[in-house]
Formats: sequence, structure tokens, C-alpha cells
Amino acid sequence: MSNNVDNNNIYQDNTRFLFITERFGTMANTAQAKKRARQAENSRIRNAGQRSNLRTFVKKVIAAINAGDKELAGKAYQAAVATIDKAVSKGLIHKNKAARGKSRLNNKVRAMA
Repeated sequence: MSNNVDNNNIYQDNTRFLFITERFGTMANTAQAKKRARQAENSRIRNAGQRSNLRTFVKKVIAAINAGDKELAGKAYQAAVATIDKAVSKGLIHKNKAARGKSRLNNKVRAMA
């Protein structure tokens, strides 16, 4: 499993997610409602990429734990914590969910000893 994640392409438009406005159009009638629909669609695409990135970092920690590599698990845990905290600051996940996730990962890493 590769430890390199291409963070440069996280925010790029993913065409498979562009289905609401592209295929069906918006149901908005006013200009401000149309703008909010566009903004919501862009946010949804961006959030999907960030959520995927978050899950990738968590999976790296679990994979390192399952492999029994404590050093790699520690490094992956530190990277995952930074990613989780960034997701909280962007409003992607709630702070309590982040704390719970970090705690569970930390317990698994510490149990390897």
C-alpha cells in the first residue's frame, strides 16, 4: 500500500458527481436560489473529495495496525489526526466525532505494544 497521497487533486472537479445541475438542471426560480444551488453543488463535490481523503488516512492507520507495524502506524496516526482536525476546522465533521475517532485510533495504536 502506497503512503503517498496526491493532495493536489483533492479539489479538482470530479465529473461523476456532477449530476444534479448537469443532467436535470436546477429547480430554482430566482437568481439567488440558482446561485445557492450552484454553491451547494460545488460544496457537495468539494466535501466528497475531502471526506474521501479523510477516510483514506484513517484506513492507512488501520492497515498499518493490521500489518503489525507500530512505527508506520504511529506515523499514519499523526497524519490522520492532522487530517481529522483539518476536517473539523472546515466543518466537514463535528468536533465530537473527530475526538471519538482520534481516541479510537489512538487506543488501537497503543494496544499494539
